[in-house]
Amino acid sequence: MTVYLSSIVGSASIGVYSLANESIVVIPRMVPKEKAQEFADWLKVKLIYTSISGSVLAGALACANSNGMLLPNSVREEELTQIKSAFEGNITIMETKKTAYGNLVLANDKGAVVDPRFKQNEIKQISETLGVEAVPTEIAGLPYVGALAVATNKGLLVHPLLKDEERKILENVFKVPVDVGTVNCGIPYVGTGLLANSHAAVAGSMTTGPEMFIIGSALDVVQEEEK
Repeated sequence: MTVYLSSIVGSASIGVYSLANESIVVIPRMVPKEKAQEFADWLKVKLIYTSISGSVLAGALACANSNGMLLPNSVREEELTQIKSAFEGNITIMETKKTAYGNLVLANDKGAVVDPRFKQNEIKQISETLGVEAVPTEIAGLPYVGALAVATNKGLLVHPLLKDEERKILENVFKVPVDVGTVNCGIPYVGTGLLANSHAAVAGSMTTGPEMFIIGSALDVVQEEEK
């Protein structure tokens, strides 16, 4: 199991500041370049070293799987250039009043769930960008699905108050096992404190040993040489 512990800009809420998929990790420039590269090395991906919309909150503002990336309409041209230099998937700048796509959309390469308050045409656009079916649903009775869970192509870690009917939807959409847990010593909004792909996971620095064990088990994170 490879679950690393780290912080970003002094915060254990690393999922708010960064995002990752199977090929890239986005880390804001406020983070020292050496540390940002360490994240990329752990996850075995390319580093995109940029802010989003001039903000360090890259993980809250953007969402991506291997097929595509959703960005708020406030994204800057130079940031877009940085992203395009390393990411070959679809890139859609969403023309809605919503900005926090990392909090509102949860995706892996097999499916996606979205905040049920999205309009039907917006859900269609999200689906086309990410190249998967996008299903509106809540997690633990809350709409902020991206903040409430972390999805990889191997597993899904979700808020501990996940309802049975929600679990069935998630299993059907993502086609991976679903487990519940917390990060950073009991925080149920796991998306705010966890970064993961099929290779590894990086959890917030306050995450406990038992939480790390559950993260590794849920996301099936193992070292390459152990496969």
